[in-house]
Amino acid sequence: MAGFFKKLFSKFSKSRNIDWDELEADLVTADLGIKRAMSIADQLRDSKGLDAEHLVDSTKEVIRQLFPAQAPKLPAPTPGKPVVVLIVGVNGTGKTTSAAKLGHLLQKQGHSVLLAAADTFRAAAVEQLQSWATKLNIPIYKGAPQQDPASVCYEAHNKAIREGANYLICDTAGRLHTRHNLMEELSKIRRTIAKQDETAPHYTMIVVDATTGANALSQAKEFHKATPLDSVIITKMDGSGKGGVAVAIMDDMKIAPAFLGTGEGSDDFEPFDRDRYVDSLL
Repeated sequence: MAGFFKKLFSKFSKSRNIDWDELEADLVTADLGIKRAMSIADQLRDSKGLDAEHLVDSTKEVIRQLFPAQAPKLPAPTPGKPVVVLIVGVNGTGKTTSAAKLGHLLQKQGHSVLLAAADTFRAAAVEQLQSWATKLNIPIYKGAPQQDPASVCYEAHNKAIREGANYLICDTAGRLHTRHNLMEELSKIRRTIAKQDETAPHYTMIVVDATTGANALSQAKEFHKATPLDSVIITKMDGSGKGGVAVAIMDDMKIAPAFLGTGEGSDDFEPFDRDRYVDSLL
């Protein structure tokens, strides 16, 4: 979406007239979703005195108001009761990397963190998380190869409780949102973790790739059925993706983004800020 407003500005800034059909089409192309694109175009069309010169700023403001003023925040930890965070999503979205970067961010904020390598179906995922854990000096719990992911999360939770960790971040297996049996596994993980703390897991985030467009919304809907989502992590905001999927998910599901992945580095991970997000689109 980074080039959307540039395109919009160059297209309409030299004209006194606004082609509303073209604007609506551009909004759809930017992955905002058809329903929201139509709504934004209608809202701008109804604005009194709006001309082409001020179209970009007005469009930005409408999009900005779609998001809450404050992004979702993780629950605060309490003594002896680690906050359990589930990281879910399909393969290739940057899920494992995001889990590690979230742990790194929490450590920088002064919290103790334990990572759980619950993606036991893919050996490379465990190795990847271990690599990040070593690099960032974050404790990690790994089960045996092919161990049941729910039992890995259970054992990691037990360890987090014993050691007084503030946060347990469970990197679950990447899975196609169309595979019913794998989605059911997420429900099993939730039930298993709740055996040691009936309020756990306390927070669930889906990782979506900004470059996948409307498909990310479909992913979020299916995962939400298996494990209620609290917020979204949007990765690859530095790539060719438009990032408009954040608007689509917020609009359709009322689930706001909490973090953005903005690069390959360990610090290229930041809390979502609606003003900075919308301004970056230009």
